[in-house]
Amino acid sequence: MTEPLLVDRTDAVVTLTLNRPNAMNALDVALKEALRDTLAELETDRSCRAVVLAGAGGSFSAGQDLREHVSTLENSSADPLGTVRAHYNPIAARLANLPKPVVAAVRGMAAGAGASLAFLADIRIGGPSTSFLMAFAKVGLAADTGASWTLPRLVGHAKAVELLLLAEPVRAQEACQLGLLNRLTDDDEQVLPVAQELAARLAAGPTVAYGAIKRQLSIADAGTLADALAAEAQAQAICGATDDHRAATLAFVAKQKPVFEGH
Repeated sequence: MTEPLLVDRTDAVVTLTLNRPNAMNALDVALKEALRDTLAELETDRSCRAVVLAGAGGSFSAGQDLREHVSTLENSSADPLGTVRAHYNPIAARLANLPKPVVAAVRGMAAGAGASLAFLADIRIGGPSTSFLMAFAKVGLAADTGASWTLPRLVGHAKAVELLLLAEPVRAQEACQLGLLNRLTDDDEQVLPVAQELAARLAAGPTVAYGAIKRQLSIADAGTLADALAAEAQAQAICGATDDHRAATLAFVAKQKPVFEGH
């Protein structure tokens, strides 16, 4: 049986590949459970210092597997959208709060919950064929997998409303201009290698500080200046006690390149 999620480790970088290429990496229960549980394991895995999220084949992810969803709708005893609480919410929370950088290699289409997954990454790399589609309204649904939180932060409230209500595709160039993509490669074949190269660079950096920066920004986005200042004080107390901070400071004074160990 083919594994729905491929997990590849190269040094301190873990690449998670949604592996249902014949279904455009649509998210069925097996794939959602594998992604949810693997992310939970990576939270405390100190050997992992950066994560790449990718899709097998020519697509990132078409979102919810609607063929599977139809059978759920036809089962009168089932909760048709129970997957939001059981799968999508935990996945979104774990991606957003992962205390290490996440880079999404968004090749091809990212639609619905697939696009939402990409938006939860810290950095998104795309290519000429990359496109996003907030497809929820096309099947009579509202946003999920954190899109109502991430999308306004990436593109602003007005544009988020437009993308969710009109459900029109956003092609690569526009996605880059809007901030849905951070970098755009000239060749689709370079999307994953560029994402992995960037993740390797981040994996060699101050992991604790990266996690603290992510927490700071999350608090500041939704809070007051006082909240942000409190978060900064807490973060600096944590980072200031790390071996990485001490070693990097000494290296700076000695005019040497710092080597970060991630703790």
